[in-house]
Amino acid sequence: MSLTAWLLFLPACFALNMAPGPNNLLSINVAARYGFTCAFVGGAGRLVAFAAMIALAATGLAVVLRASETIFLAIKLAGAAYLVWLAIKLWRSDAAPVGMSIDGDATLTRLAWRECLVAAGNPKAILVFTAFLPQFVDVTKPIAAQFAVLGGSFLVLECIAIALYSLAGMYLARWLTRAAVRRWFNRCCGAFLGLIGVSFLLVRRA
Repeated sequence: MSLTAWLLFLPACFALNMAPGPNNLLSINVAARYGFTCAFVGGAGRLVAFAAMIALAATGLAVVLRASETIFLAIKLAGAAYLVWLAIKLWRSDAAPVGMSIDGDATLTRLAWRECLVAAGNPKAILVFTAFLPQFVDVTKPIAAQFAVLGGSFLVLECIAIALYSLAGMYLARWLTRAAVRRWFNRCCGAFLGLIGVSFLLVRRA
Protein backbone atom coordinates (compact mmCIF):
# COMPACT_ATOMS: atom_id res chain seq x y z
CA MET A 1 0.00 0.00 0.00
CA SER A 2 1.41 3.33 -1.06
CA LEU A 3 1.41 6.53 1.00
CA THR A 4 -1.00 8.04 -1.53
CA ALA A 5 -3.46 5.17 -1.05
CA TRP A 6 -3.26 5.56 2.74
CA LEU A 7 -3.85 9.33 2.51
CA LEU A 8 -6.90 8.66 0.33
CA PHE A 9 -8.10 6.05 2.80
CA LEU A 10 -8.05 8.36 5.84
CA PRO A 11 -10.75 10.90 4.83
CA ALA A 12 -12.96 8.21 3.29
CA CYS A 13 -12.62 6.11 6.44
CA PHE A 14 -13.31 9.03 8.77
CA ALA A 15 -16.52 9.74 6.88
CA LEU A 16 -17.61 6.19 7.73
CA ASN A 17 -16.54 6.60 11.36
CA MET A 18 -18.59 9.78 11.70
CA ALA A 19 -21.72 8.39 10.02
CA PRO A 20 -24.65 8.58 12.49
CA GLY A 21 -25.01 4.86 13.11
CA PRO A 22 -26.33 2.98 16.16
CA ASN A 23 -23.07 3.04 18.12
CA ASN A 24 -22.62 6.79 17.71
CA LEU A 25 -26.22 7.31 18.76
CA LEU A 26 -25.54 5.27 21.90
CA SER A 27 -22.52 7.46 22.68
CA ILE A 28 -24.69 10.59 22.52
CA ASN A 29 -27.34 9.07 24.79
CA VAL A 30 -24.85 7.74 27.36
CA ALA A 31 -22.88 11.02 27.43
CA ALA A 32 -26.07 13.02 27.95
CA ARG A 33 -27.08 10.82 30.89
CA TYR A 34 -23.80 9.82 32.56
CA GLY A 35 -21.10 12.11 31.19
CA PHE A 36 -18.20 12.06 28.74
CA THR A 37 -16.04 9.49 30.55
CA CYS A 38 -18.75 6.82 30.65
CA ALA A 39 -19.57 7.33 26.98
CA PHE A 40 -15.93 7.31 25.87
CA VAL A 41 -14.88 4.30 27.96
CA GLY A 42 -18.08 2.46 27.06
CA GLY A 43 -17.32 3.13 23.40
CA ALA A 44 -14.24 0.94 23.75
CA GLY A 45 -16.61 -2.01 23.46
CA ARG A 46 -17.20 -1.30 19.79
CA LEU A 47 -13.43 -1.15 19.21
CA VAL A 48 -13.15 -4.76 20.39
CA ALA A 49 -15.83 -5.86 17.93
CA PHE A 50 -14.31 -3.88 15.06
CA ALA A 51 -10.80 -5.18 15.82
CA ALA A 52 -12.14 -8.74 15.65
CA MET A 53 -13.82 -8.00 12.30
CA ILE A 54 -10.60 -6.51 10.92
CA ALA A 55 -8.68 -9.60 12.03
CA LEU A 56 -11.25 -11.82 10.32
CA ALA A 57 -10.99 -9.77 7.14
CA ALA A 58 -7.19 -9.97 7.22
CA THR A 59 -7.26 -13.75 7.52
CA GLY A 60 -9.89 -14.15 4.85
CA LEU A 61 -12.52 -15.59 7.18
CA ALA A 62 -14.76 -12.58 6.67
CA VAL A 63 -15.06 -13.56 3.02
CA VAL A 64 -16.72 -16.77 4.17
CA LEU A 65 -19.15 -14.81 6.35
CA ARG A 66 -19.97 -12.53 3.46
CA ALA A 67 -20.40 -15.41 1.02
CA SER A 68 -22.72 -17.39 3.29
CA GLU A 69 -26.29 -16.17 2.96
CA THR A 70 -27.33 -18.12 6.07
CA ILE A 71 -24.64 -16.65 8.34
CA PHE A 72 -25.16 -13.15 6.98
CA LEU A 73 -28.92 -13.44 7.53
CA ALA A 74 -28.41 -14.70 11.08
CA ILE A 75 -26.15 -11.75 11.94
CA LYS A 76 -28.59 -9.35 10.34
CA LEU A 77 -31.60 -10.70 12.26
CA ALA A 78 -29.71 -10.81 15.57
CA GLY A 79 -28.47 -7.25 15.12
CA ALA A 80 -31.92 -5.97 14.21
CA ALA A 81 -33.56 -7.75 17.16
CA TYR A 82 -30.99 -6.41 19.63
CA LEU A 83 -31.37 -2.82 18.43
CA VAL A 84 -35.16 -3.02 18.62
CA TRP A 85 -34.83 -4.36 22.17
CA LEU A 86 -32.55 -1.45 23.11
CA ALA A 87 -34.98 0.94 21.45
CA ILE A 88 -37.86 -0.37 23.58
CA LYS A 89 -35.76 -0.03 26.76
CA LEU A 90 -34.88 3.57 25.92
CA TRP A 91 -38.47 4.40 25.03
CA ARG A 92 -39.67 3.06 28.38
CA SER A 93 -36.80 4.50 30.47
CA ASP A 94 -37.67 6.69 33.45
CA ALA A 95 -35.66 9.73 32.28
CA ALA A 96 -33.02 9.62 35.02
CA PRO A 97 -31.53 13.02 35.96
CA VAL A 98 -28.56 14.17 33.89
CA GLY A 99 -25.20 13.79 35.61
CA MET A 100 -26.30 11.04 37.99
CA SER A 101 -23.84 8.28 38.90
CA ILE A 102 -24.19 5.17 36.77
CA ASP A 103 -26.62 2.62 38.16
CA GLY A 104 -26.35 -1.15 38.33
CA ASP A 105 -27.72 -1.57 34.82
CA ALA A 106 -25.25 0.94 33.36
CA THR A 107 -21.83 0.05 34.74
CA LEU A 108 -18.87 0.74 32.48
CA THR A 109 -18.60 -2.98 31.77
CA ARG A 110 -22.25 -3.19 30.73
CA LEU A 111 -21.98 -0.06 28.60
CA ALA A 112 -18.92 -1.43 26.82
CA TRP A 113 -20.56 -4.83 26.33
CA ARG A 114 -23.65 -3.18 24.87
CA GLU A 115 -21.50 -1.20 22.41
CA CYS A 116 -19.70 -4.41 21.47
CA LEU A 117 -22.92 -6.30 20.78
CA VAL A 118 -24.38 -3.46 18.72
CA ALA A 119 -21.21 -3.25 16.60
CA ALA A 120 -20.97 -7.03 16.18
CA GLY A 121 -24.60 -7.24 15.11
CA ASN A 122 -24.27 -4.55 12.45
CA PRO A 123 -24.21 -6.20 8.99
CA LYS A 124 -23.03 -2.92 7.47
CA ALA A 125 -19.80 -3.24 9.46
CA ILE A 126 -19.14 -6.63 7.86
CA LEU A 127 -19.50 -5.06 4.43
CA VAL A 128 -17.15 -2.22 5.40
CA PHE A 129 -14.37 -4.58 6.38
CA THR A 130 -14.87 -7.03 3.51
CA ALA A 131 -15.56 -4.55 0.70
CA PHE A 132 -14.14 -1.17 1.73
CA LEU A 133 -10.77 -1.92 3.34
CA PRO A 134 -9.57 -4.37 0.65
CA GLN A 135 -9.86 -1.64 -1.97
CA PHE A 136 -6.78 0.01 -0.47
CA VAL A 137 -4.71 -3.16 -0.25
CA ASP A 138 -1.91 -3.81 -2.75
CA VAL A 139 -2.12 -7.56 -3.44
CA THR A 140 1.49 -7.58 -4.68
CA LYS A 141 2.73 -6.78 -1.17
CA PRO A 142 2.25 -8.51 2.22
CA ILE A 143 -1.46 -8.23 2.96
CA ALA A 144 -1.37 -8.75 6.74
CA ALA A 145 0.83 -5.71 7.32
CA GLN A 146 -1.40 -3.55 5.15
CA PHE A 147 -4.52 -4.66 7.01
CA ALA A 148 -2.72 -3.85 10.27
CA VAL A 149 -2.08 -0.28 9.09
CA LEU A 150 -5.58 0.19 7.69
CA GLY A 151 -7.24 -1.45 10.67
CA GLY A 152 -5.16 0.52 13.16
CA SER A 153 -6.00 3.74 11.34
CA PHE A 154 -9.69 2.84 11.37
CA LEU A 155 -9.65 2.20 15.12
CA VAL A 156 -7.82 5.47 15.87
CA LEU A 157 -10.34 7.41 13.78
CA GLU A 158 -13.15 5.53 15.52
CA CYS A 159 -11.78 6.72 18.87
CA ILE A 160 -11.95 10.29 17.59
CA ALA A 161 -15.54 9.70 16.46
CA ILE A 162 -16.45 8.33 19.89
CA ALA A 163 -14.96 11.41 21.54
CA LEU A 164 -16.77 13.82 19.21
CA TYR A 165 -20.15 12.15 19.62
CA SER A 166 -19.64 11.97 23.39
CA LEU A 167 -18.89 15.70 23.43
CA ALA A 168 -22.07 16.27 21.43
CA GLY A 169 -23.97 14.33 24.07
CA MET A 170 -22.42 16.51 26.79
CA TYR A 171 -23.59 19.62 24.95
CA LEU A 172 -27.11 18.22 24.71
CA ALA A 173 -27.07 17.51 28.44
CA ARG A 174 -27.38 21.23 29.08
CA TRP A 175 -30.78 21.14 27.44
CA LEU A 176 -31.96 18.10 29.35
CA THR A 177 -32.60 19.69 32.73
CA ARG A 178 -36.34 19.00 32.61
CA ALA A 179 -37.69 15.48 33.08
CA ALA A 180 -40.11 15.83 30.18
CA VAL A 181 -37.29 16.86 27.82
CA ARG A 182 -35.12 13.97 29.02
CA ARG A 183 -37.99 11.56 28.46
CA TRP A 184 -38.54 12.76 24.90
CA PHE A 185 -34.79 12.65 24.27
CA ASN A 186 -34.70 8.99 25.29
CA ARG A 187 -37.74 8.28 23.17
CA CYS A 188 -36.19 9.96 20.13
CA CYS A 189 -33.00 7.96 20.60
CA GLY A 190 -35.06 4.82 21.02
CA ALA A 191 -37.08 5.56 17.89
CA PHE A 192 -33.93 6.14 15.83
CA LEU A 193 -32.35 2.94 17.15
CA GLY A 194 -35.51 1.06 16.24
CA LEU A 195 -35.48 2.49 12.72
CA ILE A 196 -31.81 1.58 12.30
CA GLY A 197 -32.57 -1.93 13.53
CA VAL A 198 -35.34 -2.29 10.96
CA SER A 199 -33.00 -0.88 8.26
CA PHE A 200 -30.60 -3.76 9.01
CA LEU A 201 -33.19 -6.05 7.45
CA LEU A 202 -32.82 -4.14 4.17
CA VAL A 203 -29.04 -4.62 3.95
CA ARG A 204 -28.06 -6.86 1.07
CA ARG A 205 -24.74 -8.51 0.30
CA ALA A 206 -22.89 -7.03 -2.68
